[in-house]
Amino acid sequence: MFNDIGPLEVVTLVVLAVLVFGPDKLPKVIQDITRTIRKIREFSESAKQDIRSELGPEFKDFEFEDLNPKTFIRKQLDNDELGLKEIRNGFDLKKEMAEVTDAVHGREAESSSSSDSSGSSGASGGRVDMTKKAEEPGKDDRPPFDADAT
Repeated sequence: MFNDIGPLEVVTLVVLAVLVFGPDKLPKVIQDITRTIRKIREFSESAKQDIRSELGPEFKDFEFEDLNPKTFIRKQLDNDELGLKEIRNGFDLKKEMAEVTDAVHGREAESSSSSDSSGSSGASGGRVDMTKKAEEPGKDDRPPFDADAT
């Protein structure tokens, strides 16, 4: 619940509590707060039990945590009825990104370099030149006119 509170924040809260409530009343305030939290937890658990009993036996597996969309999606994706684990395990993101990077930089991938060098007879090896070349505009060429830009 409070996973993002660091030690500095905890020390600040303790010092602030001592300053606000005083060292004499602080233990009583802490007891009141813990008692209130305990009552809220008991109330929520009894409400959950009441809802489960009202839903009936067909919802005996119902968990309130499943109402969280992240938990629901994670639970559905972990279910292997669709074969998603095979797809997820068969996809190598690093390999795919390396192939894309090699294609962008004009390098050949290791697997395609051996097949291209033995089977290609062209000078460029069937590769597309993706480098930008500056073209000299002709004297009669005008830059494109954009009517919406004016």
